[in-house]
Amino acid sequence: MHVESFVCSAMGNTDSVVVQKRLAHFRPDERPVIEGIFDRLRGSAAVSSGKTGKILSLDMLKMTMRDVASESMINRVFQGMHSVDPGVELPPGGGVSREQLVIFLADIFRGTAEERAPLVLSMAGGEKAASATAEQIRGFVEDLVSSAVQTLAYRGHLRSWQPDHMGDGPKGVEGLAEQLTSEMKPSDQNTCDVQCLEDWLFRIPTMALFLELLIAGGLGVRLPSRPPPTLLPECQYAPWSDLRCLLNLPLLMFLSPQLPDGYSAPWRLLFSTSIHGESFTRLMGNCKGRGPTVLLMKDTKGHVFGGFASHSWEIKPQFQGDSRCFLFSVFPFMRVYTCTGYNNHYMYLNQGQQTMPNGLGMGGQHGYFGLWLDCDFGHGHSRARPRCTTYGSPQLSGEEDFKLDTLEVWGVGKPPEEQEEVENKKSILDADLEAQAMMEMTGKTLHSQGLREPEEYDGQ
Repeated sequence: MHVESFVCSAMGNTDSVVVQKRLAHFRPDERPVIEGIFDRLRGSAAVSSGKTGKILSLDMLKMTMRDVASESMINRVFQGMHSVDPGVELPPGGGVSREQLVIFLADIFRGTAEERAPLVLSMAGGEKAASATAEQIRGFVEDLVSSAVQTLAYRGHLRSWQPDHMGDGPKGVEGLAEQLTSEMKPSDQNTCDVQCLEDWLFRIPTMALFLELLIAGGLGVRLPSRPPPTLLPECQYAPWSDLRCLLNLPLLMFLSPQLPDGYSAPWRLLFSTSIHGESFTRLMGNCKGRGPTVLLMKDTKGHVFGGFASHSWEIKPQFQGDSRCFLFSVFPFMRVYTCTGYNNHYMYLNQGQQTMPNGLGMGGQHGYFGLWLDCDFGHGHSRARPRCTTYGSPQLSGEEDFKLDTLEVWGVGKPPEEQEEVENKKSILDADLEAQAMMEMTGKTLHSQGLREPEEYDGQ
């Protein structure tokens, strides 16, 4: 049942100035939605539990959110709600009041980093905590990321990805949580207060999206002006019945925002060793001329890493690509390494040359690539002492000269032929003004005028 159908009977009659200020963040048609959530949550949960009163209890919240979040995360959300100072006297019973819930929702959906920071501190360190340790913050972020993944699955927002055929989700959750918390600047005692969290939340807007997704999905909030964030790109093509891919959902959440603006085409699998075997020739045939790509490798030591290629791969003895390319590591740490400006050795692909290296590389220089896969396919190197000159990346593989375990390549931009078709596709009428005039005189509708949608890529 949609939240919009519930309207709080006391709407607009609360004496709390704090509540009124928070409600002002929402459009007039959204305020009844926010104010109506308390009665809906209490109403459905109270019937099941037999409890009545003027508070939202922890048990009621668990009944509402149990399908989208772990018990520990629900406890954290309750702590955050209960920590809110509503500016009015609280009812007895130890639960969450209507005013506390409204303020909490306003700060989650429309709040600033300054308004969200105290909530995060309460959810991570406890309701009365003045600070939290870095470990406590990471535990909270792991809970939050895991619940976001669970929410997407429960709400049917996986966008054609199939987690059962994907990589280690829990390990991905840990990796993404570590990456997000690595951006914090804790004190010398390794603690973080409200000001520290405010700075962190301001610089890492992804955290707000995770919070918004969890609360919207967990409480069933539907705001007309802002649908819940998806966090995942669309998967257009992957042979799931035969595939066990390296990608996992947290890794997608990490990589997708790193891609340059405009690279939002659905992802499609171009090559996988589990499907296409260990063949460099097959790799080149599947990937050259297919538009921007994400390469993902795993070596026999368990390190996972890769790169984003901003242009189609072409076989030639020169470097290619541009400064939008980057390298990244996935395990043991999630990190992105962008161009330093030192040189333009972004991408390299060659085969069959006597005097030039034969293989696929990104960054560095011949013989010392930041990422290199030899044309014999099974071997590569990541020689970056101390850093790759092109990307500033460290050694990505477990050993400098590594043995390849798994490789997959995903197309993440429109293929050149499709992009060219979009840019150049014009109706014959655009070039024949006389024909246009004749159709207009006879009252014909020019259906081909305006935006012309590109044909869908079939992934083959």
